[in-house]
Amino acid sequence: MFAYKCIVSYDGSRYNGWQKQGNTSNTIQEKIENVLSRMLDENIEIFGSGRTDAGVHALAQTFHFHCGLHITNEYDVPDFLSAANSFLPKDIRIQSIEECDLRFHARLNAKGKTYCYRIDTSPYGNLFIRNFSHHIPQKLDMDAIKKGADLLIGTHDYKSFCSNKRFKKSSIRTIYTIEIIEKDEIIEILYHGNGFLYNMVRIMTGTLIEIGLGIREVQSIEIALSECNRSFAGHTAPAQGLFLVSVDYE
Repeated sequence: MFAYKCIVSYDGSRYNGWQKQGNTSNTIQEKIENVLSRMLDENIEIFGSGRTDAGVHALAQTFHFHCGLHITNEYDVPDFLSAANSFLPKDIRIQSIEECDLRFHARLNAKGKTYCYRIDTSPYGNLFIRNFSHHIPQKLDMDAIKKGADLLIGTHDYKSFCSNKRFKKSSIRTIYTIEIIEKDEIIEILYHGNGFLYNMVRIMTGTLIEIGLGIREVQSIEIALSECNRSFAGHTAPAQGLFLVSVDYE
């Protein structure tokens, strides 16, 4: 048995998220599994570094799988990738494949992740990025947003920023950095942390947007962190503005 680590990019606009589901075949995981199973002539199950929701995109999602074929011996790697991508939909692209230790696990071995949320502040919305950004047609108070972002950095209990009411495990995470980049009418917020709860990035972004719009005070971040109650944080920003940028491993 051999193990392989892959990097995949995808436009999540028309999919029901990453994870395979019983009621639909329209997931990124299932599309990839079907292609690899056909190519390798065995039932392939892939394991991602995490789940992305419907409409969320990935620049570099990591997954691993096991199979009985020594792919890197049997195939020229660029040829294998070309063949796999020719069978996949055009909005899913496997960027790399490499043999890894049989004990490697894309989710359990991940040490950190970076997400990017993109906001389009143009007056009428840039139609060419409508599936890859959240349109807010008004000026945001960037100084207030940056002050709010600073309060989110560190090791905290982020339960207020999680949509899963039944989450029973620890909701303590560490956010190392939040970088805010402004270019023309596009704002990108990059979050780098050791892990993220369900909808955490989108809720943090929704909270920062409300601060930027003057709907809530910067200090509301501190209250939300201390109360550990979803009702104290802002709205969940739409999925289409979110990208999984990278996954960190040792």
